[in-house]
Amino acid sequence: MGSRSAPQMAPPRPQRLEQLVDTLQSEGRYTFTRAEALTALHTTAESLKKAVQSLTRKRRLASPRRGFYVIVPAEYRVAGAPPAPWYIDSFMKAVGAPYYVGVLTAAALHGAAHQQPQEFQVVTTRRQRPVSVGRDRIRFLKKRNLARTAATPIKTPTGMLLVSTPEATVLDLLRYPDAAGFLSNIATVLRDLAAKCDPARLIEAAADVELPHVQRLGYLLDLVQARRLADPLARWLADQRSGWVRLEPARRAHKAARDERWRLLINARVEPDV
Repeated sequence: MGSRSAPQMAPPRPQRLEQLVDTLQSEGRYTFTRAEALTALHTTAESLKKAVQSLTRKRRLASPRRGFYVIVPAEYRVAGAPPAPWYIDSFMKAVGAPYYVGVLTAAALHGAAHQQPQEFQVVTTRRQRPVSVGRDRIRFLKKRNLARTAATPIKTPTGMLLVSTPEATVLDLLRYPDAAGFLSNIATVLRDLAAKCDPARLIEAAADVELPHVQRLGYLLDLVQARRLADPLARWLADQRSGWVRLEPARRAHKAARDERWRLLINARVEPDV
């Protein structure tokens, strides 16, 4: 008779938070919640709090918000946390908010990296305070009709994250001009990002945003000589009965030149970086 293999023993249940962290990391997980830790360790809230504080002092854990923890692998101890793409999807699920990575961060992920963004920008449906995790500053931008914005999954070392498509990203640059570094920086980014955009998909995305954003985008596309996108967009816009708007909304337009193609009052000078 053949010998029977010995039954597989279940791994021992972690007794301490440090053991739980090691177990999760060995499974490729880099985040957990307070509720998960309490259930796994069968401990008290006060004991867990002390254990979290101890591992945080050792730079073994980082916490964007109370009750959500990021495991810091050895190679990121000096930085204080792994990069935001490692945990942002889990974080947004934990806080119960739909999201996508957008604006300058999305542009960089799509290859328009003329200037690396100084913050990690996330678009979501409700206002949230910015958070700092290690060396990353995460800024949240509010969009009410977020579900209508096209986003695509991108792989990360720990899973995935949702990123606005190139077409949605170029429109968001005009929707959030302060987060995008204002008009001259937006034009600089467009010079790289325009090559990633499809004209038909750009028109489809434009149908879901306010027309003034489309008008300003069209002007900047002309400025950076992205006629492949600008010409179809101008033909679509001609059927939308758009009104005259200022290129720079916060500035007066006294004696401003007029751009008939985009129905814009040109009240600002735009100078993209060379």
